[in-house]
Amino acid sequence: MDDRFARRMNGLKASEIRELLKVTQRPEVISLAGGLPAAELFPVEELKVVALRVLEEHGPAAMQYSTTEGYPPLRTWIARRMTERLGAATQPEEILVTTGSQQAIDLSGKLFLDEGDAVLCESPTYLGAINALRAYQPRFVEVPTDDEGMIITELERRLAEVDRVKLVYVVPDFQNPSGRVWSLERRRRFMEVVRRHGVTVVEDCPYGEVRFEGAPVPPLKSMDAAGQVVFLGTFSKIFCPGFRVGWVAAARPLLEKYVLAKQGADLHTSTISQMEIATYLSMFDIDADLRRIREVYRARRDAMARELELELPAQARFTRPQGGLFLWVELPAEVNARELLQRCLERGVAFVPGGSFFPNGGHENTLRLNFSSMPEERIAEGVRRLGTALREMLPPVPAGARRAV
Repeated sequence: MDDRFARRMNGLKASEIRELLKVTQRPEVISLAGGLPAAELFPVEELKVVALRVLEEHGPAAMQYSTTEGYPPLRTWIARRMTERLGAATQPEEILVTTGSQQAIDLSGKLFLDEGDAVLCESPTYLGAINALRAYQPRFVEVPTDDEGMIITELERRLAEVDRVKLVYVVPDFQNPSGRVWSLERRRRFMEVVRRHGVTVVEDCPYGEVRFEGAPVPPLKSMDAAGQVVFLGTFSKIFCPGFRVGWVAAARPLLEKYVLAKQGADLHTSTISQMEIATYLSMFDIDADLRRIREVYRARRDAMARELELELPAQARFTRPQGGLFLWVELPAEVNARELLQRCLERGVAFVPGGSFFPNGGHENTLRLNFSSMPEERIAEGVRRLGTALREMLPPVPAGARRAV
């Protein structure tokens, strides 16, 4: 390690997803890798109208510095949305607009973690959170999960046995990478446990409004009576990620600290981006946009699931998410997904190896597939190419009906 750099740089490495996205820029590659929304659904024509209006009505102010907390009309819309749609009563003063929810994760590490502190997380968990928090040199303590979420007995055991637990990081809705959603009962039990232990919870919720089946489940934030839950939201998955606008919703004593940390990072999120989103929300119907997104993603998930049923061997399992952008595959134990990826790239298809989502390693027989960004026929072809590469690594077995998990 070059001694010009801080010791914390020893633990940092390039994001596997970001590096894969460089490969997937080639038009011949079918990318089932990144968490990209469907670009053809972006409201480009409407945003032309919005951009002109913002410049005509707020031109100098849109180009100027603004407050760290965020553009007031946008904070008001977010607070109302959280209160009315998510059931988490929120005031505008409890909202901080961030440069994507990824910044909010980084700020969480800056606020809460000293070197050697423990972060409890789902196993597996979001790779972007691992990379953001790793800069603060914590210990990642994985908590096993099942189809309903974090296993509460395992959470309780770790909270009792692990010292210096400072954060519990979770993605309860259409979890990245597994696509699973926590049950209502599991959420209630989780909140009972963390309340007893007084630990701060970071609830990352980028996909909660991208549900295309089943009834919505209230967020952890709606069950928080003690001000322990820091809720992270974003416009990246429900609108356009290029704006890089997300938010933190937290009790005011916590939010004040986030504001201080953000001031030191970038002063404030892009003024014009916030104004354009707020203007769009006042002029157009984002719920109609979300209905189109859900319809498209449901069809693409179904296309992926159909092909996986045909292409995966009988020993493999995969999730069938009710929302979000991702599907999780568990391959036979002898298959290394990183080796499979190299074979797939030779055939022009990409995915993310699942081992990347376990901060302490292992589980190399898993992988994450994205179904949101490719049309159905490309998804089907990509899964067929993956299946061909996989069969070359396994003893010959008949393809059979897959059991979704």
